[in-house]
Amino acid sequence: MSTETVTTNVYEGLFILDANRFARDHDAVSEAVEKLVTELGGEVLVSRLWEERRLAYPINGHRKGAYWLMYFRINPLQITALNRACELHDSVLRQLVLKIHPRLVEPILAHATGAVSEEEAEAEGEAAQAVAPAAEG
Repeated sequence: MSTETVTTNVYEGLFILDANRFARDHDAVSEAVEKLVTELGGEVLVSRLWEERRLAYPINGHRKGAYWLMYFRINPLQITALNRACELHDSVLRQLVLKIHPRLVEPILAHATGAVSEEEAEAEGEAAQAVAPAAEG
């Protein structure tokens, strides 16, 4: 038997959560979604509320949803199990899990966490200085 090491990939998951449950106990609901990933051997990199909004159409009688955005690293063989666990979880109305291209992982995670590189900060500073004299005139 060969022992192949399966590489882990970084995924973006958007979960539409039951807004009523989320409003009652947002910490427990968000931790439950993160636990779905960690129980399958995944590592949560970023996890945050994106927004709460009215749904375009009712899902299981729900008209509002809390959109939870999560970036995580997991074995690709576990994605089917994650999707199934989400379908069975009472708080998750819908989910979408997408693989992120390896070259895009670092910039996407930096954007999601609000981290800005030195070059970006310098470019933003130069842009602000260029706009300031124009605004005075």
